Amino acid sequence: MLIFEWVVAVLFGAVLLAALARRLGAPYPAFLALGGAALAFVPGVPDLTLDPELALALFLAPVLLDAGYDTSLRDLKANWRPIGGLALGAVAATTAAVALVTHLMIPGMPIAACIVLGAVVAPPDAVAALSVLRHVSLPHRLTTILRGESLLNDAGSLLIYRLGVAAAAAGSFDPAKVAPTFLLGVVGSLIAGPVLARGFVAVAPRFPDAASAIVMQFVAAFGIWLVAERLELSGVLTVVSFAITVARYSPGITAPRTRIVSYAVWETAVFVLNVLAFVLVGLQIGPILDRLSGGEQARAIGLAAAVFATVVLVRLLWVLPANGLRGRIRGRDSSTGFRPALAISWAGMRGIVTIATALALPPDFPERDLIVFTAFFTVLGTLTVQGLTLNPLLRRLGLEDDDPVGLEAGQARAEAYAAALDSLGEAEEAGAAAALRAEFAAALAEAERHEKGVAPESLPADAARRRAIAAARDTVLRLRREGRIGDDAYYRLEEEFDWAELNATPRAEA
Repeated sequence: MLIFEWVVAVLFGAVLLAALARRLGAPYPAFLALGGAALAFVPGVPDLTLDPELALALFLAPVLLDAGYDTSLRDLKANWRPIGGLALGAVAATTAAVALVTHLMIPGMPIAACIVLGAVVAPPDAVAALSVLRHVSLPHRLTTILRGESLLNDAGSLLIYRLGVAAAAAGSFDPAKVAPTFLLGVVGSLIAGPVLARGFVAVAPRFPDAASAIVMQFVAAFGIWLVAERLELSGVLTVVSFAITVARYSPGITAPRTRIVSYAVWETAVFVLNVLAFVLVGLQIGPILDRLSGGEQARAIGLAAAVFATVVLVRLLWVLPANGLRGRIRGRDSSTGFRPALAISWAGMRGIVTIATALALPPDFPERDLIVFTAFFTVLGTLTVQGLTLNPLLRRLGLEDDDPVGLEAGQARAEAYAAALDSLGEAEEAGAAAALRAEFAAALAEAERHEKGVAPESLPADAARRRAIAAARDTVLRLRREGRIGDDAYYRLEEEFDWAELNATPRAEA
């Protein structure tokens, strides 16, 4: 019962921290990291540990599937050069620099372990960066680059990580033997992901209810990761390619009710996983410090500070000298030049991926305690120093977004409204059809007056609909209080009004 009460208290504290982060416009993982660090010094906390073999699957599979589903393949292709420069080049450079710094400061630490530490702290976290970007207007291209980087850099860092762990276990490393297996794994992952996605899309309609459909999504996330690991493929690439493929083919087969509910479920799941990751690593920091003597603690803190400085400095040096990502972030919009390059270089906060890979190290791995401590210190440092200053920096830089997504959506909305208007020509209910035709015609007239043909998000009668729905809600609530309708009838009507209000509410207000 004590553990259950403790879990409830932790979740409540996490919700309060996330609310504070939203109020300050800061990434909520920064406050979760501070909360996890505080747990290390709280007496009487339960001793919770996670099987290292479960860490990667538990934390990475759902997070990657969620991120992959929201990723635009078209935008990835259009920005492949800067994304590749960050996801591959910056990760490799960071890994090498951290390994070198670690080797110089801890000469007795095996080279493979130094490389593993570099791979652990190399990949930035999308959740942290994007939670800040929700509060500022950033050019869409920069957001795309940050999303793509965080999606693909995990594959590169995890590859180095696994090779380093294997080399530490075997005591040697032969690139000639590893290269063919690596290439086969990459190609196999990029084939297996889309193939499994087609199978999932074919099976998904057999589970039409929202609960079963959402459970199947989680089964797919964990199952595909486990299958990829069993076949010695890249779990990251397999899950990401699966998610991108499913996103292309699922809209026509997923019910609207299921889709809306699943978005809320997945957002909650990613939040809870972040909470769990920071709690688990925070609980390990206290015992780690207890196992270290005074001199060893000083050594660990010194190494952690040096690694934190290294990951920040390497990203700055990788991005800024090339004036935008070494792959030349040069284009024709506001996403070019020194200011956007500075924004991207400062948005390299570490997060759940770093925590998960550190927790996944075998218990007998060389210098595991030192690696876990350094990884958490780096995450905490980047989330607090960079995360809490990113929002003010972006506002100071004054980067403007010309909103290409809004433009595309508005123009596509105009075409969709035109098709909807045409479909009403043969409607059976003449009165209802006439009212709808008047609404769509008014929206299309506004699109014609717009210089770029953008149709408004709200139909003309949406505001009146919301007022009418509010009045209807008040009425059924009064009927419930008076005992004229029961709770079951009230909840049914409440759900009907919820859907009607969502339908009449612009996305920004919803």
